Amino acid sequence: MLNLADTPPPVATSEVESRELIAADLRLLIAQIETSMRRIAAAMDQEHAGDPESSSDVFILDDVTPRYASASAALAACRAGLRQALQCLSESGSAM
Repeated sequence: MLNLADTPPPVATSEVESRELIAADLRLLIAQIETSMRRIAAAMDQEHAGDPESSSDVFILDDVTPRYASASAALAACRAGLRQALQCLSESGSAM
């Protein structure tokens, strides 16, 4: 996993280049969040794959499902915020 805390401070760049770098970072974060959301969904599916009662009409809520659902909801909120940030950056004068 990439550790951005060890990243040296960026050198002076133009305003446009700076916006492009920020937009690239935001897109990377969005992609990482979406990957995590897919992993959570797969883990939830795997948890219930062996259940004999498992069907499209039956939902089993155990002690793990609420945590997965909460984590997924939190990630969805983060993704929405990052998309909003990307949109605001795009509206600030750069066609991304």
